Amino acid sequence: MSRPLFTPGHTACAGCGQSLAVRLVLEAAGQNTIVANNTGCLEVFSTRYPESSWEVCFIHSLFENAAAVASGIEAALKYLGKKDAINVIAQAGDGGTADIGLQALSGMWERGQDILSICYDNEAYENTGVQRSGLSPYGVNTTTTPPGTKSIGNIRFKKAMPEIALAHGIPYVATATVGFPQDLQRKVKKALSIKGPKYIQVHASCPLGWQYETKFTNEVSKLAVETGLFPLIEYENGKLSGVRKIKALPVEEYLKLQGRFKHLLNNPEELKKIQAIADVNIAKYGLKAEP
Repeated sequence: MSRPLFTPGHTACAGCGQSLAVRLVLEAAGQNTIVANNTGCLEVFSTRYPESSWEVCFIHSLFENAAAVASGIEAALKYLGKKDAINVIAQAGDGGTADIGLQALSGMWERGQDILSICYDNEAYENTGVQRSGLSPYGVNTTTTPPGTKSIGNIRFKKAMPEIALAHGIPYVATATVGFPQDLQRKVKKALSIKGPKYIQVHASCPLGWQYETKFTNEVSKLAVETGLFPLIEYENGKLSGVRKIKALPVEEYLKLQGRFKHLLNNPEELKKIQAIADVNIAKYGLKAEP
């Protein structure tokens, strides 16, 4: 058996969805890959000096500029005549993608560079203390959106990053999750087979910030999809080309496993709002499987 490209022995939390996602991504991408990775949990737990879990070329960037660093790498490879032989991946967490990294990412997409952008979406700034990000879901308890007598938690809705990517006219946009690993790897391989900018948003569950038992990582990841709160979709050249059909389970099935939503479980009005988010996704993408 060949050595994994993301090796064990790192210091991620047990049940970390992000570490699972990275291993799957690199397995699909292969050895001839260069990764530009922003500051965040992944960089911290995988590169503690003098050790590293990366068996591919790995460059640590600042919190906001993984896309800018990847842009320089891609330009250098083109100059050297090596771009067709090497994959370039720009990856960041949700904050480094949807918030402080969005400007560099938008520029990279606008320039049409042949780079795969991956967002490991754990729905908060988990590394710095579980603060809210632009991809934190409605109603969630974070350290900057705590629930209380005057608050239900986060009052903002999750930023529509796939739609933002599509607005740039890039040729491939998809969502994935560690709960469906074959689907994630298929999408990575397809993205890398396409010339130009690509974007995959990976739902990466975090047992620490989401407050669930580590044994439930796979179940939580699947329930996000099966309730319609995180649709698995795929766009090619601006057209919806793939959708994973679901059971359309009630959103409570997903929420009740996580301490970050426990304050909502006895609040029918707020649960209706979250169910409405799922219902809109189900109708928009035609997610519900035929009985």
